[in-house]
Amino acid sequence: MTVFKNSYFLMRHGQSKANVADIVVSDPSIGCHQYGLSPLGEEQAVASALAVKDAGISVIVCSDFTRTRETAALVAETLSIGEPIQDIRLRERFFGTWEGKSSEAYEQVWAKDAVSSSQTENHVESTEQVRRRTMGAILALESQFYDQVILLVSHGDALQILTTAFNALSPGQHRTLPHHETGDIKPLAAKGEALPHAFSALEVV
Repeated sequence: MTVFKNSYFLMRHGQSKANVADIVVSDPSIGCHQYGLSPLGEEQAVASALAVKDAGISVIVCSDFTRTRETAALVAETLSIGEPIQDIRLRERFFGTWEGKSSEAYEQVWAKDAVSSSQTENHVESTEQVRRRTMGAILALESQFYDQVILLVSHGDALQILTTAFNALSPGQHRTLPHHETGDIKPLAAKGEALPHAFSALEVV
């Protein structure tokens, strides 16, 4: 497989209650059950869906965190698309001992990312690990679907890190890319485009 069989868009979940509280929520045991969308996050999800209503999105795949599930459900309802598919490979990056701390922790983690894509200090999931699993989600979809326009609903760091593969950057350089704001939908790849080199070492899992 050398070219994409489907087209892909990326969406970061709408503003969440964790964003409002300004805390890190990356542990699935918490994030899959708590901290859904804020009222503004719900509005963002609907507005972004309406903005791409002519893009032909036919499949929605989301992380199983509450904030992404709620975002995906609102997009599906707005665009009259079937129920979103959940994939744990699109989960939030795990921030280890920073869980529940102020979001100021992100800056400290990102500074270390820029030095090493394999850094796991404080039990943080490395950018290499995040990129491998998010690319794996795309490869699995490539083996399952053909000629679909697929929306991936995920989280800030996961999406930034995934996007490095499409910009010939190391995963640790994710903060050099434009910030993916809450609720924003961005194109990632079109059917017929060549798969980035980073995908060549991966297998569908």
